[in-house]
Amino acid sequence: MKLATLAAIVFLAASLGAAGGEATPTQSSTLHARVGPGFSISLRTDAGLLVTGLDPGTYEIEVEDESDEHNFHLLGPGVDRATEVVGMGKQRWTVTLTDGEYRYVCDPHSVSMRGAFKVGNVPTTPKPPVTPVTSNTKLQLTSGPGFTITLKTSAGRAVTSMRTGTYTVVVRDRSRIHNAHLVAPGYNRLTKPLTYTGTQTWRVKLAKAGTLRFLCDPHVLQGMKGSAKIVR
Repeated sequence: MKLATLAAIVFLAASLGAAGGEATPTQSSTLHARVGPGFSISLRTDAGLLVTGLDPGTYEIEVEDESDEHNFHLLGPGVDRATEVVGMGKQRWTVTLTDGEYRYVCDPHSVSMRGAFKVGNVPTTPKPPVTPVTSNTKLQLTSGPGFTITLKTSAGRAVTSMRTGTYTVVVRDRSRIHNAHLVAPGYNRLTKPLTYTGTQTWRVKLAKAGTLRFLCDPHVLQGMKGSAKIVR
């Protein structure tokens, strides 16, 4: 009987503590940003988890910049903080995050070194349907001079979906350290890496549905790549 009474008292005390005691934190108030030494960038919690969503509030961010060719740049509503590209070391920022979308990038390598997260309740905006381009649309494939490669229409629209057909593609290879390479079902053509710069015009026949890939062969691991869906 005494043991049962003692157990009941312990249970009651625990219940009262849970109801009126300290709140258990659900996420880190300190975040950990890191860039370099390779082509990596991240923002993590104390537990080492990649940040994908946070509550609004004030946070401490410990920034470790481990490369003199990269930087860590955080942007979003009310925040625009960055380390210097040429510098290295540790910094500690205090930032106030409000409802909205935030992103972090390495400015010199923003195509491949980037991340994003949401704060609070951000309404999801439905994406408009993508209209495939057709073969009467003139396209431009541009590689360089920085670490970027793009496939766009002559009006500047990024190509993500295209109909089967024969396209005219103006290929602009703007750096000797890069090349331009197009690969699709039944098609494979490239400029010579490390030797060629200039402009060429290719006739690209896409006879089958699938995926068209464009890339720079020497720097595909640095994010110089992209793709478009081929549909009938």
